[in-house]
Amino acid sequence: MSRALVTRSDVEAAAAILDGVAVRTALEPLDAVPGLRLKREDTQPIGAFKLRGAFHAASRLDPEVRARGLVTHSSGNHGRALAWTADRLGVPCTVVVPDDAVAAKVEAMAALGATLVPVPPSDRAVRADEIVAETGGALVPPFDHPHVIAGQGTVGLELLGEDVDRVLVPVGGGGLISGIAAALAGSGVSVVGVEPELAGDAAASKKAGELTSWPAADVARTAADGLRAQRLGALPWQHVAALVDDVVTVGEDAIEDAARLLHAAGVPAEASGAVATAGALTHPDLVGGRTVAIVSGRNVDPAWVARVLAA
Repeated sequence: MSRALVTRSDVEAAAAILDGVAVRTALEPLDAVPGLRLKREDTQPIGAFKLRGAFHAASRLDPEVRARGLVTHSSGNHGRALAWTADRLGVPCTVVVPDDAVAAKVEAMAALGATLVPVPPSDRAVRADEIVAETGGALVPPFDHPHVIAGQGTVGLELLGEDVDRVLVPVGGGGLISGIAAALAGSGVSVVGVEPELAGDAAASKKAGELTSWPAADVARTAADGLRAQRLGALPWQHVAALVDDVVTVGEDAIEDAARLLHAAGVPAEASGAVATAGALTHPDLVGGRTVAIVSGRNVDPAWVARVLAA
């Protein structure tokens, strides 16, 4: 069933709630790629854009429900953002984590006080629903919710008024690109998604004109652990279908090349955070004089980044 798309007004309302919580992140040139600027979401308090959607969605909940606890499923950054939010709001937080999640990200969630429930990747959404039923708490999904999308959309809202004609956005479950597309709708700024070839469900969906799902074992092959969603959420897919100009894919080598360029420039991007920049390297036709790539996060897998930077 079709649901109403998030609007710029929804994103503006989210921005008011996030004022003083989320950082208005900088636009910085990447000298190695002329014509490309980076939007540094890696500089958010929890190291990733996910703070925007998690805090906004939690803040919109009924206080009595919120007090019973926030629940989600996440491989890392959304769970970390929700744990940070719960700590700030003084409520419990439970995160269902896939048992193949990056250890450093799991440890960061635990350090913020979250209760962690490890499960096989394909079971995480179902187990989160069960915990909500058991506790009476509130589910804050990682991407398939209008309040999450509106919060993520504040990334795009910050681009309005800037000298930008295209934005490259990493795609996992689709919350970030949906929010950015909603914020920029009608502005003349082109929104292009970028995802790993090994987790190319969104590109396949956009090409086919219908929502496509990939097996968990397939998407698990990419180093970009934050983009291993098997498919776009239902509401994000509506936004991608209606508002996103294209979705392109990049290989693992390109992700590594982009990470090396970013780290050399002092931008400590994780694999997922390097994917939009990899899009600029793989598809140079997308880079004019006014293209922005979203650096979505810095919470690296230490083993991966050590190997990549040593190459």
